[in-house]
Amino acid sequence: MDKEDGQQEEVESVQTDGLEASPLTGQQEANEVSDADLPDNPEAMREELQTARQKADDYWDQLLHARADLTNMQRRAERELANAHKYALDRFVRDLLPVYDSLELGLNAAKEPDTDTAKIIEGLEMTLRMFVETLGKFGVSLVDPQGQPFDPAVHQAMTTQPAPEQPNNTVLNVFQKGCLLNDRLVRPATVVVSSGGKNDDAEEHASIDEHA
Repeated sequence: MDKEDGQQEEVESVQTDGLEASPLTGQQEANEVSDADLPDNPEAMREELQTARQKADDYWDQLLHARADLTNMQRRAERELANAHKYALDRFVRDLLPVYDSLELGLNAAKEPDTDTAKIIEGLEMTLRMFVETLGKFGVSLVDPQGQPFDPAVHQAMTTQPAPEQPNNTVLNVFQKGCLLNDRLVRPATVVVSSGGKNDDAEEHASIDEHA
């Protein structure tokens, strides 16, 4: 029994020695690889470290400059946007000033004694044309449907009026002209619409009343 116990202890010792040797061997190989990657000259190591630090500093400076440029661009864009909102009507106001001047001159002339009414009317008509032309430069157009068929998309019927001599649903009178801004309705034209006479169909009256 003693001989068998001795043989078993010898086998366990051999197995234990083999397992303990493996981690040490792996660590040694890792150290050898790491040492191989490092320069042998300490001066060369210092130079490489200095180069790496210089590159890092350069990259950091570039990042700071890029952030500063981006901040400046954002501030400039905000100022330009604010100015665009604040002074968007600058050109419109400039073009309207001559209309104001003309109205003021006409008003002053009307206050003078022995004023020629015909000249005042002529001046007002000229000012009105100038005003309409100025509006047209900015995409504003007036809707004057006198004598045209009633269009509920841009007209608002205030009332109907029998007019046997006119086609049914024709605009007889315009109370107030409409307005379009770049073909978008700003204000409908308020109108009087023909009913086509006393014998007109009641459904047509109802249709106009609904649109109104």
